[in-house]
Amino acid sequence: MKSALIPRLRPFGLALAASLACVPQVQAQSLVQIYEAARQHDAGFMAAKAQFEATLAKANQALGGILPNIALNYSYGRSEASVRTFSPETTTSRHYQTESGAVTMAQPLYRPAAWATYRQGGRQLLLAAAQFEAAEQDLLVRVSQAYFDVLTSEDALAALRAQKTAVGEQLAAAKRNFEVGASPITGVRDAQARYDLTVAQEIAAENDLRVKRLALDLVSGLTQAAPKRLATTGRLIAAPKEDLNEWVSQAESLNPGVKQAELAREVAQLEVDKQVAGHKPTVDLQFNYSQVRNVGGTLVSGLTNYATIPTAQVVASLPLFAGFSTQYKIQEAQSLADKAQADLLGARRNAAQATRTAYLGFVAGLSQVKALEAAEVSSQSSLDANKLGYSVGVNINIDVLNAQFQFFQTKRDLTKARHDALMASLKLRQAAGTLTPQDLEPINQLLAP
Repeated sequence: MKSALIPRLRPFGLALAASLACVPQVQAQSLVQIYEAARQHDAGFMAAKAQFEATLAKANQALGGILPNIALNYSYGRSEASVRTFSPETTTSRHYQTESGAVTMAQPLYRPAAWATYRQGGRQLLLAAAQFEAAEQDLLVRVSQAYFDVLTSEDALAALRAQKTAVGEQLAAAKRNFEVGASPITGVRDAQARYDLTVAQEIAAENDLRVKRLALDLVSGLTQAAPKRLATTGRLIAAPKEDLNEWVSQAESLNPGVKQAELAREVAQLEVDKQVAGHKPTVDLQFNYSQVRNVGGTLVSGLTNYATIPTAQVVASLPLFAGFSTQYKIQEAQSLADKAQADLLGARRNAAQATRTAYLGFVAGLSQVKALEAAEVSSQSSLDANKLGYSVGVNINIDVLNAQFQFFQTKRDLTKARHDALMASLKLRQAAGTLTPQDLEPINQLLAP
């Protein structure tokens, strides 16, 4: 009978294990472990960290404009003089030394430009912190994407290898049926064509997996990183409880791009204040304590003398005319402030749009996973029915091949949809500005031991 010639389709899990058996056995890493490795290796993240530290030092430099400036000065000189007098005419040589030391302190009392610069330094520090936060979130997404890209490629390759095995068995059955006259030659040719196509797809999938693994190694700094797979329970992260408007409202204030734009606007406005201060007076309080010692006298006296001179003064300065440069600097700063305001408006709109896209993508992704889970069951039933129909002569070989193709395609789509849904949850939090390394933990718990 035909049924004796039709091999049973291997379970997908067994085929997956067989396809991965040739992979070198290395210690698998979780998503959190690979992310921690990437923090110590990724060039972009380390550059953002160094930039933050540099900006911190630069912000503290602004303290020099509002805190006292103290200096110590010392000088030493040796002189030789020849003094000639008349009535009677005499010439006298004299040697003397002069030592002087002074301590000076200047305390700004009213310097609007210096205070604007100081406030700018604080805003620039917060801006650097927002940039570092954005770099951290970007690293989280890049590592997670590379992680799931490898898993998706592995699943695709495993499915193709399982499909090749199933098609190969179907091809062998078709040949046996043709040899005994139970089926026409078209069944053999259909199976051969599908087998050759699967082999070609397998070659492409193997290359894609190699590329994805290289990308994961590059971002993590690991050699032959082996990401842990998702558990086979089918459990995923729950859909967001908050509605779309709440996420959008959150993004318009917490998104790193929005925070950077807000701080850049404040820095630009303080630059206007600093340039306006070019028309304002400055007032400083200055103290000077100096000592002068003349050993051997001076040019006019031969007596050693010692003097202490303490001085305190208030110095005020009022700019009158600077060739119109101050006016044009104010105009430039005001135009840049207007630009920063427009950039802020654009950043808020972009954050809102990105959040809407990520939210809808996450919800749709979860729904797609459920739909594909149902499709997987249906495609399995369809495959079983076509195999049974082929065994009793109702269906032809191409029907079984098509059912096999549909079954394995659904398998690949389902695993990819699960990975995409998890990535969508991270991208939603990134768009809303709330993504942190702790958000990887729920995903980590979904991984197989």
